[in-house]
Amino acid sequence: MCVCTGFLFQFSKPPTQQTTMTWPPDEVRPLDLEAFDERFRRYRLISAADQKQMAASLLRDGQLSPVVVCQLDQAYVLIDGFKRLAAARTLRGFSTLSARCLHADQQQAKAAIYRLNLVGRAPQELEEAWIVQALVHEDGLSQVAVASLLGRHKSWVCRRLALLAKLCEEAQNDLGLGLLSPTAARQLVRLPRGNQVRALQTARRESLSSRELQRVVDLLLAAGTGQKKDFVLEKPRQAIRQAEGSSVRPYDPRLSAAGNRVNKQLAFLLDSLARMETWLVQRGRGELAAVDGPLLREPFERLVQQSQAVTESGQDFLKELQP
Repeated sequence: MCVCTGFLFQFSKPPTQQTTMTWPPDEVRPLDLEAFDERFRRYRLISAADQKQMAASLLRDGQLSPVVVCQLDQAYVLIDGFKRLAAARTLRGFSTLSARCLHADQQQAKAAIYRLNLVGRAPQELEEAWIVQALVHEDGLSQVAVASLLGRHKSWVCRRLALLAKLCEEAQNDLGLGLLSPTAARQLVRLPRGNQVRALQTARRESLSSRELQRVVDLLLAAGTGQKKDFVLEKPRQAIRQAEGSSVRPYDPRLSAAGNRVNKQLAFLLDSLARMETWLVQRGRGELAAVDGPLLREPFERLVQQSQAVTESGQDFLKELQP
């Protein structure tokens, strides 16, 4: 149980002898970059794009808020500020970071990682699952105790544990590297653990969007034979189009020559848009270099403008097609 006291959370449970210290919670002190213990880094997801953005912010504005540490095993263990620390270590002129100290033990520190980040970017579902799993399996807390410590319902704790328990190891690794979105992971969890690897490989190979992966999982669950499952995994978009009764095919003998040309353009556009959606949603942009952003800005502005124009014209055309 903890209560918020201004910037920090102060736990009502008295700190153990290991965490007792002379650093008042409201005092800010400089700490050398090499003084931070990052043992809890594994509970946070930090993309390359996030780190670059933080580095730019540090260069432009300096450190706007102190990081948060606690003292465990005579070390200053970082609880909040992993992006700031990683970014500062890439910059010249940064040898220290301002820090505040939270009096907490191992369990309270893990809970604070979750609670402190509710103020800014809320923890992703996978990050929450890692913290819950650590509290249950490493610290030996019951699910009820974890729910109370994090201020959540027991069912929320169960769902976070299920995300990791039901997800294959390969998908968990992709999640940790930011190659798989939590939304896509939730779809994979619907499959038996032994069938998830092939579905994941299909999603990678075809650059499936989260919606497309959802439809693939639907089809796999409904498939009655191994042959049907193989078809879905080998040609996922064709399987989706057939299941949805789509008329967007490379060639349709029922259409005129002009109609087939439009139909072919539609198939190409839908496939390209699905791939772009996947790239944007799954943060593939984190692979870009710093020089790429300014050069890509204009093409993306044109993409947005033309997409809006096509949407408006397409809606008008659909009205004309109504009986």
